[in-house]
Amino acid sequence: MYLFVGSCKDITIGPTAIMSAVVAKYVANYSSEFAVLAAFLTGVVIIIMGMLNLGFLVEFISIPVISGFTSAAALQIASAQLKSLFGLDGSAGHYFSESIINFFKNITTFVYWDSSLGLITILILVLLKRLGEGCNRTDPLAKQIRWFISLAKNAVVVIFGMAVAYIIKVSTGTEPIKLIGEIGSGFPKIEPPPFSAVVGNQTYTFSDMMKVLGPESLILPMVSILELVAIAKAFAAGGQIDATQEMIALGLCNMVGSFVKSMPVSGSFTRTALNNASGVQTPLGGIFTATLLILALSLLTKTFYYIPKPSLAGLIITAMFYMIDFKIVIRLWKTSKKEFFVYIATWLASLLYGLEYGILTGILADALILLFATARPACEMTTIAGDKKTMVVISLPENLSYCAAEHVRRKILKATLESHRVTSLQIVVNGTNLRIMDSTVATNLMSIIKDLEKDFNIVFLNFNSNLQKMCNNVNDKYSHIFVTDVNVDGIFKVKQSPA
Repeated sequence: MYLFVGSCKDITIGPTAIMSAVVAKYVANYSSEFAVLAAFLTGVVIIIMGMLNLGFLVEFISIPVISGFTSAAALQIASAQLKSLFGLDGSAGHYFSESIINFFKNITTFVYWDSSLGLITILILVLLKRLGEGCNRTDPLAKQIRWFISLAKNAVVVIFGMAVAYIIKVSTGTEPIKLIGEIGSGFPKIEPPPFSAVVGNQTYTFSDMMKVLGPESLILPMVSILELVAIAKAFAAGGQIDATQEMIALGLCNMVGSFVKSMPVSGSFTRTALNNASGVQTPLGGIFTATLLILALSLLTKTFYYIPKPSLAGLIITAMFYMIDFKIVIRLWKTSKKEFFVYIATWLASLLYGLEYGILTGILADALILLFATARPACEMTTIAGDKKTMVVISLPENLSYCAAEHVRRKILKATLESHRVTSLQIVVNGTNLRIMDSTVATNLMSIIKDLEKDFNIVFLNFNSNLQKMCNNVNDKYSHIFVTDVNVDGIFKVKQSPA
């Protein structure tokens, strides 16, 4: 679907680790029908957002939120694989804390074969990744071979694990390593997504399923969009990304996919990176990928029986490790403590309460910082002492909204209180940089004049015509205090006219 509607040549759409982590608990606790319904709802929401040109909303999610969310998701996904990596008994856990607790609770049940193969898988992946560093497909033959082997490292470790499992099965007749087991071949029947489900002896109506999905029905579309946009930007090579078109394409992929029992999907970083490294030139490269996938589902499902769970666990854990951006933590600590706080809040909430609540926490933390900055804008105060009088200049910022009205009022009143001993004091409210304000700010400014005009000489300097008009509409009695085309030094020569 994406190859017909999408615009980025490298992107491949499909299941991703993060999307899987979000919906895994519903499949485990209820049934796969909940994941299919989630895919349909995700598609509908994303298409509506795309048609309403709401792609700009993604811009309100900062890099610290995305990075904190991604790092927490990587840790949660990796921790859930510890059970399969070591062949432990018990539950893998749906949350990071639960997975870690279960790991240490059941660590004595580890299986030697599973643990050995899982750890060897991780070691091979790390070595193969390092093997291909500094190589690409345009290098001499020796480096090209290293590049190709490194590129195919995931397939290498899976084939290696399958070979080990098969040899042990043939030679000993036993299966000491936990395997994937039988996978049904063929394709699911095309039918509408389930709007009801039967789990055990309980029937869930559509409203019941919506209650179970809870906030994920809104969080999943945002996570899906975030993954796609982040990948599209990473591989755009300086080109322009049409967020609206990408959203509609992604929405169609999810909605249409739900008719063939698909889980929610998004852009896959690993598969996209492989496309890019392989030299794909158009989205039609997806035809080749789809053809191979169809052939695999039709002909190779019996072979998949021998895929060891520890090999897949080691592969996933290694991939998740490289998803974590360690450098951003140090960079944020050095450059912006506020953004560091946002990162940590997102990261902790994601690990402790779930990924859906983590990203909500990050967005809320960002919003609070933005609101605080809006409510407490920087108003520079300067005192200029002359021979006969003293002037206090309060320079206003570029934008002032209603939530900053009282803050500006307090700043101006504070200037008069700090200079109360000066016999001849002139208050200058410098609006040279001010471009936008609302009626609440204008009302407060006019009330300040009313409070101070009897005791102080007040001048509003270089307010543009629109701002002056707004203030005069509030109270035209004080229009004479506005002075334009004069710098701060020239104000000493300006006398306030009588009302």
